[in-house]
Amino acid sequence: MNINRRKFLSNTGLSAASLMIGVKLKDFELKENAMASSYNIMQEAMKYRKIDSHIHVFLSENVDTGLLLEYADRLGIEKLVISRPITAMDSLHQSYIDSNNMMLKAVKESSGRFLAQFTLNPVYQRESLEEIKRCTDLGMIGLKVYYHYKLNDPLFYPVIEKMIDQKMIILMHAYSGLGRGGYRTKYGNLFPNESTPEDFVEVAKRYPEALLQFAHTGAGCDYEYECKILKDYPNIFVDISGSNNEGDMINYVLNYLGEDRIFFGSDNSYYQGVSNVLAADLTEIQRKKIFFDNYNNILKLGGYNVN
Repeated sequence: MNINRRKFLSNTGLSAASLMIGVKLKDFELKENAMASSYNIMQEAMKYRKIDSHIHVFLSENVDTGLLLEYADRLGIEKLVISRPITAMDSLHQSYIDSNNMMLKAVKESSGRFLAQFTLNPVYQRESLEEIKRCTDLGMIGLKVYYHYKLNDPLFYPVIEKMIDQKMIILMHAYSGLGRGGYRTKYGNLFPNESTPEDFVEVAKRYPEALLQFAHTGAGCDYEYECKILKDYPNIFVDISGSNNEGDMINYVLNYLGEDRIFFGSDNSYYQGVSNVLAADLTEIQRKKIFFDNYNNILKLGGYNVN
């Protein structure tokens, strides 16, 4: 017999609700409506100041930065830390300069809503150090790097030292793969040069004064493993960005890393990012720290904090 799938799911869902012990379906609906009316998620979202520590712009020609700001307005996101990493492994240094110039232009057009990070490839050693100086002189607030080289590659050492001098954070694309079919991937990741938690720890030990941001724990990676590895290194921060945010992720990260090392970030998945913080078992102070204060304290070190 053919059964309409939607009708089947609807009917079975109602049947399950009606079989709840001591609860009639009508009573269940009344209680559900009362709960819904007592909690306004958008009103709750707007209570908190927010800095989105991880979004991207101009990854395709069709992205309208004005639309990104509209999303931010709806959710009360005050500042957005933007970057445009170069993904091609063989890109010339001029590509990085061009990308950084696009970030500067976006900041100007946003009337300061955007805070821009520059990008580089450490294989261009002298040029990268010159580009750091140029970009920081023009008001950019941090570095975003991709997986051309692992963070612990010696090519990165002069870059890290320069960022320490600037008192600015390094946001590195990072991952810890779950593997396929129950097995971890060959490198622990999809790409050989993606930085792992162990790579971050090596750098944190070598440069305890460096400020390191481990990217997108909410991207479907093994965040439990990541937290266990990163736990004892206070100069490694994590952002919760990603589109695959699991329900209990923030509570788990909080338990291992504490309330001062977590940044709100969306990786352009705004609603998941905001709602996950609201749904987590957090105090008001912890929500304020994650949404705004923790990243603003990093900005303060370099003199770029939001008033």
